[in-house]
Amino acid sequence: MASTASTRTPRTRRGPGTRRTLRLRAAATTLAVLVLAVLLVPLLFPLDQQAVDLAAKLQPPSATHPFGTDEVGRDLLLRCVYGLRVSLLVGVVAALAATVAGTAVGALAGALGGWADRTVMRLVDLFASVPHLLLGIFVVAVFRPGVWPVILSVALTHWLSTARIVRAEVLSLRSRPHLDAALTGGASRRRVTTRHLLPAVLPQAGLAAVLMVPHAIWHESALSFLGLGLPAHEASLGIMANAARSSLLAGDWWPTLFPGLFLIVPTLAVAGLAGAWRERLNPRRRSELTL
Repeated sequence: MASTASTRTPRTRRGPGTRRTLRLRAAATTLAVLVLAVLLVPLLFPLDQQAVDLAAKLQPPSATHPFGTDEVGRDLLLRCVYGLRVSLLVGVVAALAATVAGTAVGALAGALGGWADRTVMRLVDLFASVPHLLLGIFVVAVFRPGVWPVILSVALTHWLSTARIVRAEVLSLRSRPHLDAALTGGASRRRVTTRHLLPAVLPQAGLAAVLMVPHAIWHESALSFLGLGLPAHEASLGIMANAARSSLLAGDWWPTLFPGLFLIVPTLAVAGLAGAWRERLNPRRRSELTL
């Protein structure tokens, strides 16, 4: 008599590589959706067409307003998208500017060495001793509220970590035998730096720039929350969070929740992409994680 026991297919367990791929795809899909929303929504729904409607203020999420309305009756979904648009602009531009400055300073210090290296790094330590937010408040206070003063503030306070990373990488590369042979053979420091050192540190600098984007977004939101970033009439996630404090005390949770999610979700997505980039740059760590 044939056995009636059914043979079950063994359940396959997802390895670290599969989980890593799923996280990477989820992060990339999330960022793609957010970028498409930032690019397309302003074309379809101009923000200046949304008038204040006090009769519709603080309506909870519904089919008409998926994120509800704010304290003056404006659609929160539309304002969150516009706020994310400003935050991404500030984050990307400030991160690129800070990365360029930090890469230049770090490469210069590492390539020159000696007293020049010590002098540059003491200046870096001096800037790092001042809290980022305090220095950012000082920079923004010099100018009128706007996007570009905030970008300048973030860039001036976020290049330090990139300079240290690039300097450490350059110092490590300088000890390589082929670079010593090039310098001994008569190659100038400038040629060695531009032809060998800078191309080698660009992946690390790119990773630092990616990681700096969410940091810059939160920095801009903190300044706007304090009333020192963008003008009060602009759609900013920090301004919306500040305006929603009284609503939260009254029990209306949606004006605070959704701007906060528009800050947290891009941060997690960028962190997922940066983690995959870091593992690609460091194969040894990637192999350790798969054990």
